[in-house]
Formats: sequence, C-alpha cells, structure tokens
Amino acid sequence: MLNYAILVFAIGALGGLVLAAHVLRNKFAPWLLSLLHAGLGATGLILLILLLTQGNAPQQVLIAFVLLLAAALGGFFLASFHIRKTLPPKTIVAVHACAAAVGFLTLLSVFL
Repeated sequence: MLNYAILVFAIGALGGLVLAAHVLRNKFAPWLLSLLHAGLGATGLILLILLLTQGNAPQQVLIAFVLLLAAALGGFFLASFHIRKTLPPKTIVAVHACAAAVGFLTLLSVFL
C-alpha cells in the first residue's frame, strides 16, 4: 500500500508543478487539473490512513501524513482563491508546495 501511496503522490506532484507554474506566471491554473491534483492528494491521504490504521507503519509514515494533511489544507485555501477568481499569493503557493514536498520526501524515505 505504501508503494501505491508514493505513486499517487508522485503523479499528483507532477500536476502540482504545472499548477504552480501557471500561478507563478500570473495565470489561472486549469480547473480540471486542480481537481485531478486534489483527487490524487485525497487518494494518497486515504491510502496513508489505511496504512496507519493497520498499526505497523513506521513513524515516518505518520509524520508524512501530518505534513501532507497540512499541505492539503493549504490546497483548499488555494482553491478558495480560484473560486473567487483571484490569483493566490505566490508565497502561499510556495508554502503549500514545500509542505507537500517535505511530506512526500518523508514518505519516500520509508521506501528507500
């Protein structure tokens, strides 16, 4: 299950790079890609919850989950800007991306 979570988050991260590139160029990110990115993130979080509830996950999985959950909350905040038809602050985009990247790398450290 850890392998699937890593794969889902990796695919979601690729979409996140495209989304961030749009915002950094002062353009709105494609709404469909935003939804796909969010769906992949939610799927990854659900996989981590399942892994954590089995009771034998390493501590890094819990740490990664907390970081990725924080990134997801930041993602909801970013989506609220899109709904209001305003570009989000680039700082918020960077914080969201950093939290997600650190969470992903923490999760990946379990696999390596």
